[in-house]
Amino acid sequence: MNGIPDYNSASELNAFLSARGMAMQKKFGQNFLLNEGARRKIAAALQLQKGDEIWEVGPGLGSMTKELLLSGARVTAFEIDRGFCACLSGFFADEAAAGSFSLVQGDVLKTWKAALKERGEPKYFFGNLPYNIAAELIAQTIEAGVRFEKCAFTVQKEVAIRMAAKEGDEDNSSFSVLCRWAYDVKTICDLGPANFWPRPNVDSRAVLFSKKENFPACKNPALFAKTQRALFSSRRKTVKNNLQKFLPGLGLGKECSADAVLEKAGVSPSARAEALSLQELLRLSDALDSFIIK
Repeated sequence: MNGIPDYNSASELNAFLSARGMAMQKKFGQNFLLNEGARRKIAAALQLQKGDEIWEVGPGLGSMTKELLLSGARVTAFEIDRGFCACLSGFFADEAAAGSFSLVQGDVLKTWKAALKERGEPKYFFGNLPYNIAAELIAQTIEAGVRFEKCAFTVQKEVAIRMAAKEGDEDNSSFSVLCRWAYDVKTICDLGPANFWPRPNVDSRAVLFSKKENFPACKNPALFAKTQRALFSSRRKTVKNNLQKFLPGLGLGKECSADAVLEKAGVSPSARAEALSLQELLRLSDALDSFIIK
């Protein structure tokens, strides 16, 4: 690990970037976690063993990358900022030569599927994820049938609350359904703005996703995900009303109607999506799939 700046000092990080004509880019949601204890706690939650494969999204200057590498894991880092990529390549040149570190440059939303095809599915996933991509990236992996053994994410606190929301909760959403379908979610730690540089205007939370051992089966995972977005599209409306808007264009048989789907699933037409259990939502998706002309 070569020429790494002090990750615990905002002034040293700022000086390091300034000396290289670099700056933090707000559009990428860049914030460095200064709290060394928190970094170690988050890394420890993953329980990595030597040789474990892990993907890291948004490594920045590599403060968490360093922790992950110290555990003996093999890290594939996804970074969009070219300046950070150049720094990371220098910091971890020895690890790259040894095969324990590799870098994928570009927007992770556009690169992760190619990396999956090329490198295979890792057991672990970590990300200090900006608000604008957190939900989309996690949903993409779940919809594609990719479920990691464990994931640790540092996200805006309100996003973390949605990740862990249950049926009936005020914060329950289509994203919540996807998260609890695929994983058990628990809090690692809360992180106020003072833990980061630059200081964000919001609180953050680190959460741990653990792969569900008894994963509820679903006939058509992609349809399930699309159905959740449709059912939660207008929260004040009933599942019947939201389902009716969703049916056209799905290639359904003429006999299909919202009432027919709901009856087959055993779901009340007057129910609202946020009150339905995961099992009810799965039955609803499977019932809808049975009407699609194959």
